[in-house]
Amino acid sequence: MKDERETREKLLCSAKTEFSEKGFMKASLRNICKNAGVTTGALYFFFKDKDDLFVSLVREPLARIRELMHGHYAQETQVADEGDFLAQDFSDDYETSLAIIHQMYGAREEILILLTKAQGSSLENVLDEIIEISERQYRSLAALWERHFPDCHMEEHMIHWFSHMQIDVFVYMVTHIETEEEAVRFMEQALRYMVNGWYGMFGITPDRQGIAGVSKEKK
Repeated sequence: MKDERETREKLLCSAKTEFSEKGFMKASLRNICKNAGVTTGALYFFFKDKDDLFVSLVREPLARIRELMHGHYAQETQVADEGDFLAQDFSDDYETSLAIIHQMYGAREEILILLTKAQGSSLENVLDEIIEISERQYRSLAALWERHFPDCHMEEHMIHWFSHMQIDVFVYMVTHIETEEEAVRFMEQALRYMVNGWYGMFGITPDRQGIAGVSKEKK
């Protein structure tokens, strides 16, 4: 059992290097096996094919990020459904963002492979799928907010753009910012920008201290 775990880890480690250097489409299973010091038969004992190997490499961090998103969106919807908009302190937004950043930087090589090297794999459209999750949430939130602020309406294109912007914050972060500490500082500013923008769409000027205080209180 220990030998099997070690062999699997060698294959994943070798695959990480191969996918990172060549991308999914040009990656060679033969090279992956050679660099791992195992036979091709050993690879097929653990993985069905190249796609299964690629997915296995990124599955855990991706699943955790999705889980964090869904958990946060459920809490966010509950608050909005209760009509308690102005009492929200954004602590959950901040904590969820911190948790996502921690997941991304704990597996940054894998996340970069997923974002930049997945063409041709079953995960090549994963970013679009994540944006769709965000877009469904913003569409639902906009509908709830419009019930309480009937004079305001968020256009569909605006919802789509806002959803892209939220996800792009994290994509930019992990592809351009080297350290988790720097990423957190970037996120704090981006969060203020997005919260103010959302409130502004409904004609509200939010409490500056309430938004800016999220990160300060948590430090």
